[in-house]
Amino acid sequence: MLVTAIWLAVGTQVWALDIRADLEAAVAAGKRGLMVYFDQEDCAYCERFKQVNLADPDILAYLQRHFDLISVDIHGRAEVRTLDGERLDVQTWARREQTDFTPSILFYDADGRLALWLRGYHPPYAFRAALEYVADGHDRRESFDDYLARGDERLVFDSEDLNDQPFFSPPPHVLDRRIPAERPLAVFFERGDCHPCDVLHDQVRRSPEIRRRFEALDTVQLDRRSETPVITPAGERTTARAWADALGLQHAPAILFFDGRGRELQRLDSVAGFRRLSQRLDDILASDRASCQVESP
Repeated sequence: MLVTAIWLAVGTQVWALDIRADLEAAVAAGKRGLMVYFDQEDCAYCERFKQVNLADPDILAYLQRHFDLISVDIHGRAEVRTLDGERLDVQTWARREQTDFTPSILFYDADGRLALWLRGYHPPYAFRAALEYVADGHDRRESFDDYLARGDERLVFDSEDLNDQPFFSPPPHVLDRRIPAERPLAVFFERGDCHPCDVLHDQVRRSPEIRRRFEALDTVQLDRRSETPVITPAGERTTARAWADALGLQHAPAILFFDGRGRELQRLDSVAGFRRLSQRLDDILASDRASCQVESP
C-alpha cells in the first residue's frame, strides 16, 4: 500500500500523452525536465524499481523536486504526440525509442533535448546519480558513465558508511553558538550509499586548498537519517534527523554554514554548487572576519 501511494504521488499512468505539453508544464512548475518511465505488467525489475528506488525518501524527494514523472505501459495503444509533433501509439513509440525492454527511462531536459536514456534496472545508488546528472546539467559536459565513475574512489567499507575527513570534529556535537564562537561552523548532512556525497568528498580529497579552508572552520558531519544527538547553534537539543527535517533538507548531501553567532550564512546542496566550494569557503571566512570587526567594541 505504501509503495502504491508513493507511485501514485509521483507518476501518472496515462491513456493519451503529449510530451511537449507535459514538458512545458514541468518547466512552468520550476522543474528541470521530464522523466518518462516505460513499464509493463509481470516485470520483476519494474516492481523492484517502484518498491526499492522510489521507496527511498531521498530519491523520492529529489525526483519530485526536479522532474515531472510520466509512466506508460509499453503495450498501450494510447496516442502519443512526441516533441517534434509526430503522432503514434505508445507501443510503436516504445519500440522506436528502444524502451520496450523494461524498465526503461527517457529524461528530457527543459529545452526538450533527450538528456539521458536508461535501459534496464539501475539500483538506487546509480539511479540517484542519474537524477543528479540530468538535473544539474552534467549531461552537457560528460557521459553518464564518466559522471558515475567520479564516485568510484569512495573510502568506505560498507554501503551505509559515510566518507570521513580529518577535519571533522568527533561527537558529542555541541554546536551551541549562543555564546559566540571564534570560528564559523560548517555542518555536513550526508547519508550512506550516496553518489553526490562521494563526488563531494572526492573533490575535497583532491584539493589541499579546500581542506585547508575547512580546517579554519569548526566542521562536523551528520548522518541525515540518524538519531545522533545534536545541540544546534540555537541551543536546541535534537537529533540529526529531526534537525535536518526542521531545516527542510530533503536530500543529501548538504553543507550548511553558520557564523560565530549561529546565524546561517549559506547552504550548498548540489554537485554543481560544490564546484564553487573553494570560493564559497573564502566568502564564508571573509564574511566572518568582517562581522567580527563590525561587532568588536
